[in-house]
Amino acid sequence: MLILILATVGAATPTAVDAERAFSRDAQRKGQWTASRAYADPDAVMFTPRAIWARDFLKGRKDPRTAIRWSPNASYVSCDGRTAVNTGPWTTADGRQSGFFTTVWQQEKGQWRWISDGRHTLKKPLAARKMPIVRKGSCRGRAPGPPLMAPPSTKKGPGGVAPDDFGRGHSADRTLGWDWRVGPSGVRRFRTYLWTGRAYTLALSQTIGGK
Repeated sequence: MLILILATVGAATPTAVDAERAFSRDAQRKGQWTASRAYADPDAVMFTPRAIWARDFLKGRKDPRTAIRWSPNASYVSCDGRTAVNTGPWTTADGRQSGFFTTVWQQEKGQWRWISDGRHTLKKPLAARKMPIVRKGSCRGRAPGPPLMAPPSTKKGPGGVAPDDFGRGHSADRTLGWDWRVGPSGVRRFRTYLWTGRAYTLALSQTIGGK
């Protein structure tokens, strides 16, 4: 009994980095879209390059013969550790295509689920890091809420958010926030903010698509 208690105390709580790695492993073992369905939040969004509800994109979709491989190079985490934005390289099994991905994760009832997932192709492969950089929002002070983009005037979908052009959100403690907008040409802008204890810093800014 004592051994069991010590083992439980010593067990590390899974992080968003752990969830990302498990997602990638399951994609190899079970299939890319099968794994995507298993880890997706019911209201998750994907990009093709336009935004689409993941449940619609993944419904009945057959797994490709080989799944892409990916791993996180950086993880931006809320103070409470329950929300994170991961980004890093991906590559096809044959190495002919590669790029970077960005995934927003949220933990509910002890389970990590992705709520936004997109990738972009690069001409040159992005090197993978053995140990990802982890930046965490400060637990000092009272985070008022990140300076996110205002929603468009035309609102659609659950919660008044149109998945075809705009999305935003923040952690429950407001120490991490993100937003994205897809332009008419399919170019997507994605940003992540972290609370420093006094103000918000733009931790990640990506322009995805276009020339």
